[in-house]
Amino acid sequence: MLFFCPTCGNLLLIEEDTTGGNRFSCNTCPYICRITKKISYRTYPKLKEVDHVMGGKAAWENVDSTDAECPKCSHKRAYFMQMQTRSADEPMTTFYRCCNEICAHNWRD
Repeated sequence: MLFFCPTCGNLLLIEEDTTGGNRFSCNTCPYICRITKKISYRTYPKLKEVDHVMGGKAAWENVDSTDAECPKCSHKRAYFMQMQTRSADEPMTTFYRCCNEICAHNWRD
């Protein structure tokens, strides 16, 4: 967690106090605040699913299908689309989605 100076708005730094404890201090102005208790927070970011990154369900509505075996259910057909995910001098990445509506597994080649 980041703390900011209430006087000038700059980021506060943690440094050792003269009494052996810790304190927040500002590099820009003379603001100092002693740390009197342990401050800890944990937040875990929610990871996006592949569908959301590639445009969701609507992105797969008007795409072609090809002969490709699904690694999850072994279905023999898959929808595919190509996207440029790296620099222009690199080849495009092919994304697949299983045609089996029950599976609908996504993978890339």
